[in-house]
Amino acid sequence: MRKRIIQLIVLTLPLALIVAFKTYSDTEKDKEKIITELVVNGLKYAHYNNNQIDDEFSKRVYKSYIEGLDYTKKFLLQEDINELEKYKTSLDNELLKGGNTFLNLSNKLITQRIDEAENYYKDILSKPFDFTKKEEIELDDKKNSFAKDVTELKDSWRKSLKYQVLFEINTKLEIQEKAKEKNDTSIVQKSFTELEKEAREKVKKRNKDYFFRLNQLERKDRFNMFMNVVAMSFDPHTNYYPPKGKEDFDIAMSGQLEGIGATLQEKDGYIKVVRIVPGSPSYKQGELKAGDLILKVAQGNKEAIDITGMRLDKAVRYIRGKKGTTVKLTVKKVDGEIKVISIVRDVVIIEETYAKSVIVKKPNSDERIGYIYLPSFYVNFNAKNGGRRSSDDVYKEITKLKKEGIDGLIIDLRNDGGGSLPDVVKMAGFFIKDGPIVQVKQKTGKAQLLNDVDPSIYYSGPMAVMVNSNSASASEIFAAAMQDYNRAVIIGSQQTFGKGTVQRVINLDDIVNSQLNNFKPFGALKLTFQKFYRISGGSTQLKGVTPDIILPDNYMYIDYGEKELDYHLPFDEIPKAEYTATNFVVNRKKLAKKSQDRVKNSDKFKLVKDEAESIKKHRNDTKISLNIEEYRKTIKDRKEENKRFKNIFKDTTLVNVEPLKADWQFIEKDSTKIKTAKDWHKKLSSDIYLRESIEVLENL
Repeated sequence: MRKRIIQLIVLTLPLALIVAFKTYSDTEKDKEKIITELVVNGLKYAHYNNNQIDDEFSKRVYKSYIEGLDYTKKFLLQEDINELEKYKTSLDNELLKGGNTFLNLSNKLITQRIDEAENYYKDILSKPFDFTKKEEIELDDKKNSFAKDVTELKDSWRKSLKYQVLFEINTKLEIQEKAKEKNDTSIVQKSFTELEKEAREKVKKRNKDYFFRLNQLERKDRFNMFMNVVAMSFDPHTNYYPPKGKEDFDIAMSGQLEGIGATLQEKDGYIKVVRIVPGSPSYKQGELKAGDLILKVAQGNKEAIDITGMRLDKAVRYIRGKKGTTVKLTVKKVDGEIKVISIVRDVVIIEETYAKSVIVKKPNSDERIGYIYLPSFYVNFNAKNGGRRSSDDVYKEITKLKKEGIDGLIIDLRNDGGGSLPDVVKMAGFFIKDGPIVQVKQKTGKAQLLNDVDPSIYYSGPMAVMVNSNSASASEIFAAAMQDYNRAVIIGSQQTFGKGTVQRVINLDDIVNSQLNNFKPFGALKLTFQKFYRISGGSTQLKGVTPDIILPDNYMYIDYGEKELDYHLPFDEIPKAEYTATNFVVNRKKLAKKSQDRVKNSDKFKLVKDEAESIKKHRNDTKISLNIEEYRKTIKDRKEENKRFKNIFKDTTLVNVEPLKADWQFIEKDSTKIKTAKDWHKKLSSDIYLRESIEVLENL
């Protein structure tokens, strides 16, 4: 523990020193200057990479910022880009000196162009389009260029809006045609002219909402984006989080928040309730419903604040709050009634982010296989008394499964993007006696071993780990350790994501002196400060983990993963650690051969391969006709092609799913939980990858 504290002091000391002996006036400009210095010095002194803040770095920042500023290329003109490009190699100097000329100029230009473009869509959508004209649109914005002048820009808007209207018309035509085939008179058959007018009105409303959101963006938002671009120019997993972003990161990592438990969206200038989280304060109170519009928010007995027209992220700040406090919402119900609803905030648990388990079987088989789904390696960094941790929850699921009797265990890490390093080390230790789990290395010095120090083995039976190309970071550490120890058979895509770096989140408020308290909050910096390596010596960076049993998937014919991200760190190797492998998996080649034979004879996996071929074929085919006949033919052909793939996950007889008795006694008391559980079970019952994993485990 003492070693970790010393490491943190060393890591954050250079950041703190930059503001320790400076005087600032109480302005937003000076707050930005402090944040810039904290971020830049954090990158210079604490990041794993020894990147220089120089002209090459400046070019990276410029490229990424311009892409984020106007990624659709529907606002800025080439003349604006020419003006901004003058700063392409001098942003490093601005950052080091605390300047903001480039940011101010970019904010001024984009604000002006957004204001101008708001008139374009209104004018263009005021009259019908000619859909008999032969022309096409490029849908991949990266392949488009910035418009040379306003005339070209307006034409770009015209094509974009025409495409949106064409999409709506085609959808309506398909509905009418199907209704006609079935003699369904409930669908009114309308003329093309009527459909075109309705489609334009719908697209006009959608763009009105789009510009409403754009006009709510402030200079502060672009500063935050700029700081994040600066951070990501060192590597794709280094980020600057403004205070709101840090809060969202903590929620994602912990799976819980303090608030009322309602999912919200901005709709037509109102904050609309989309979903009530089961078990949350809103759910228990019972009056707030999906579809309600929140008009005002009051804290306890204080005066209510009107949130109509407010940005969603700002409105959420008023609605969320500390456990035990009361919020009063003035809402407009679906029937038009205006009502004040009082809710006491509490900790909201987002259950779908936590580990859960069931027993799965092949039909007509007596083999009971425990199945644990782990969506992430979550941990609550802010909980003083521990909070929920992924390793603790997985231990509980293992205990429940063993009590109900299982013949094997599958841990599903598909789409698990990683998370807590200590938790993956602890969890891997559940399945081996002791020894190293992973090696971690900072920019200087030797690699350190992170060991399992608990000699207990909590599950000693046959085991498989499911992964795919979205399994990253901690998921890769776990899969690699189980593979290196021969403890489990790894099943999945050609390789995992390939993220072999470790990040640490530094709360910037904690490292500045008290004279700057009036400027807080500053947000947080997530820094890559280590790389991790398998105990066998290789890094998972870029290469990921290659499963023992490789199954076809949608991404098998295209490049995917860490290597596709800008400014990724390179692959390298270090010496192998000392460890003793088990003899649990000694017949990998035989297992792989049996699996290959089953996959070869599987119609469903053949369809998966065909779908992967289709994705590869259409990935770069990004132009589409705006002529209605050609467009409809293209869409019809693609739908016909895709029809074959819809049935891949329709067969619900592949896997039998049994809920655990220990869980069902709580689930059956709540109708919402019953529906959620049954939906999940149905999804598992048609999962061809889970079925094959059960086959492999039975062979093992």
